[in-house]
Amino acid sequence: MRPPLRAVAMLAATAALVAACDSGDDWSQPHPAPSAVGTLGPGFVDPSTTPAPEATITPQPGSWAGVHPPEDYRVVLLTAGSDDPTKALVTAVREWADDEHADLRTIVVGNAHDAIPSIAKAMEMNPDLIVSAGGDLIDPLALVTPNHLDEKFLVVGAELAEPTHNVTSVDWDGASFRGEGLGMSSTYDPKSFTAERCAAAVRAGVAAVLNDLTGIVVWL
Repeated sequence: MRPPLRAVAMLAATAALVAACDSGDDWSQPHPAPSAVGTLGPGFVDPSTTPAPEATITPQPGSWAGVHPPEDYRVVLLTAGSDDPTKALVTAVREWADDEHADLRTIVVGNAHDAIPSIAKAMEMNPDLIVSAGGDLIDPLALVTPNHLDEKFLVVGAELAEPTHNVTSVDWDGASFRGEGLGMSSTYDPKSFTAERCAAAVRAGVAAVLNDLTGIVVWL
């Protein structure tokens, strides 16, 4: 017996939805190299020079606002910790991804022993960018990133002591954590991780990466 037309229509609609989701979520398929949509505003960086490796730049507020990622920009958010600063950073990344229609996936690191395997898992997913939120990831990233120079990393609210050219950090007075060996900055202030500051950090950092201004610290 033939099924009712309404049931057929519902099945067809469901199949189409599943196919659409599958095609959009399959990161194993070829993906064009991402490039920035829009341009940096005046004052983001001195146009006459290229920042030296490990340099710190201090862009003018909002000079990154005109830069956006391309459609379906693939991002993995690595996060560790349940403290308020980390929660604020995670929220900022998720809101940015939603606003920009980026394809975001999240890996939550449960404990210190899981950090390096989690970073490896993130790299295996072949994202355009891996974003790190949480001080517990700084030391593991310092171990992994120099051996995977083809992977791009963005650290928000902290920085690596000696970043290689594939690691970009966004930091500010009140954050500045650089790993256990150097300890927390004397000016560390968890209240400095405001929604506005974290949102600016994500956007400024992505703008820098998309413009190949990497291996540096963006200071807000």
